[in-house]
Amino acid sequence: MNAEPFELGVLDAAEHLASGTVTSVELMRALLDRADQVEPSLNSLCWRDRELALVAAREADEARAAGDARPWLGVPLAVKDVLNVAGQPCTAGSAILQGYVAPYDATVVARLKAAGFILFARANTDEFAMGSSTETSVYGPTRNPWDAERTPGGSSGGSAAVVAARLAPAALGTDTSGSIRQPAAFCGVTGFKPTTGRISRFGCVALAPSLDQIGAIARSVEDAAVLYQVMAGVDPRDAMTSSRAVDLDLENLCAASDLRGVRLGWVQSDAGADLDPDVEALVRAAVKACRELGAEVIEVDLPHQRYGMPCYSVLVSAEASASLARYDGVRYGRRVPADDLQEMMAQTRAQGFGREVKRRLILGTHVLSRGGYERYYERACKVRELIRRDYARVFEQCDALVGPVAPTTAWRLGEPAADPPRMVRADTYTVGANLAGLCALSLPCGFTATGLPVGLQVVGPAFEDARILRIGAAYQHATEWHWRQPGLGEES
Repeated sequence: MNAEPFELGVLDAAEHLASGTVTSVELMRALLDRADQVEPSLNSLCWRDRELALVAAREADEARAAGDARPWLGVPLAVKDVLNVAGQPCTAGSAILQGYVAPYDATVVARLKAAGFILFARANTDEFAMGSSTETSVYGPTRNPWDAERTPGGSSGGSAAVVAARLAPAALGTDTSGSIRQPAAFCGVTGFKPTTGRISRFGCVALAPSLDQIGAIARSVEDAAVLYQVMAGVDPRDAMTSSRAVDLDLENLCAASDLRGVRLGWVQSDAGADLDPDVEALVRAAVKACRELGAEVIEVDLPHQRYGMPCYSVLVSAEASASLARYDGVRYGRRVPADDLQEMMAQTRAQGFGREVKRRLILGTHVLSRGGYERYYERACKVRELIRRDYARVFEQCDALVGPVAPTTAWRLGEPAADPPRMVRADTYTVGANLAGLCALSLPCGFTATGLPVGLQVVGPAFEDARILRIGAAYQHATEWHWRQPGLGEES
């Protein structure tokens, strides 16, 4: 084997494990050693247990020796710290949940375990996934593997940094307004947000249930597709999941070589995001590469795109206010002693929640108050429907949309605190897919002169996940951006 074990992606790791050129214990030990080497400078993982991980890997090797032929047996994965894995802490990056140990598996976790994957580590996140920079976590900020002075993006910044730094073949994330795709772009890896309703959220710490979606961050489209194929499907414990069959041919995806017959739409409206010229140049070059692969590219318009972030800000705050009402110190998590029940709840929330979470909860409570509901929430719902209709109209003209993931590259740590609107604008191009319930993909498409990654976004109609995965696979088969990796741990 030419590559180091920690450099293997999902498909490659599975192939080497099946052939016997590497064991699960060897792979796991290589990843854990790698984490020991680079984690002090990244802080991308908030929990890992070396002994438990090696025991799980040893059990996978023993199962394989006994005839277990599951294709993903013994492949390690990291999970964002908002997903319940039985026996592991699940804090959502918040002090209010410190000490909480999950008593059960999230649906996606149970399905991945059943397929043979080992979920061995937890990735850092913005507190309750509220943020775009992975700086609000109680565990401290995560740093970008390409530049330790910059953010990895968020809120799934820990997951993206883990994959970019080669600390796991892939990682699970969640996406409420771009929280998989934006960090994937900032860290030079692949991020996939499936259609709303494709994957169960049971066992995921909720932020905004009408917007939240679990997805994958991986080295390649094929690796992300593997996780999607395992996780997707109806779940009676999540009423929003669809009973539609999961139509994905992994073999066909791996063979995708051109985009002939595909019509891509380039969105003309700038959405007021101040698109960086270097980012635009690299994204346009990626679209040109798609055209050279046989795709037809047309110009389209999403007239209500500029209202996406204001609409989202109202909806997410309102839903978060309801979702986080359960954290009061009574049933689980942190409890601050007090003389009476009301004071205990008040002090637990005051001391347990961070500043950004409190800000959004105050806004959300106001939005849902008498007068605020009609003035803000109902209007935001109407705007959301207009955005959904825009996408439906555009997809009558094209098969998928292409454009930037974010208007800039990764910014320096601490900058959002000095310029909060900048953090909001970071999701301008991604939030529409959440509001409309669409599938979307982030693909590495180049680097700026300063060495920072840039991402190309592909957005498809609802339940056309296989379509955009095939588009992404064809693009990656013709390019090599997704194989680039930062020089962490190298001798200077």
